[in-house]
Amino acid sequence: MNLLRNTFSLCGFVLLAACAEEPLPISTAEFMEQPRLLEATMVRCAQNRSESRYLAECINARDAVNRLEAAEERARRDGLEEQSERKRQALRRTQEAAAEARRRALDNQRRHEEEEYHGIFGQVPDPADEAVTIDQPSPASNNAPTIIVPPAAEPTNVPEELIEAPKTDLGAIREELKRRQEAPE
Repeated sequence: MNLLRNTFSLCGFVLLAACAEEPLPISTAEFMEQPRLLEATMVRCAQNRSESRYLAECINARDAVNRLEAAEERARRDGLEEQSERKRQALRRTQEAAAEARRRALDNQRRHEEEEYHGIFGQVPDPADEAVTIDQPSPASNNAPTIIVPPAAEPTNVPEELIEAPKTDLGAIREELKRRQEAPE
């Protein structure tokens, strides 16, 4: 009787176990959260590809691997894009600095030439007065011609022997050169 009761109990447990639901396959999200579980499942699925090809766990594991690779690719691309943007900004700053240096060099050269020009006449312009802003067009930028006419020189009394008619023949030029060389200094 005891044996019969144990046999029926065993059959009942087997029947209950057979009727119980199968455990759900591990989802893709769970695989993405647990990399070791993903790796173990991928190894198991790779050992017997033909049988495990359509198993839900193997499909979910492959999907998780694809999603992880896509996320890594996005992160790599974002990193490269940030690096590229930093390089572009550095290049832009370098070009702006070079343009500013060229502009300053041209400005200094122009100021130096003006100082030399005005230095001949004894008047040096004040650099603060000549500050040109970007909003104001420079006088040279408009199309109107600007001509500065020097004041007329007073006629001087020059002896007529110093004023000679221009000599055009070669012999006259030679005579003039000889006369200048022989002239006492």
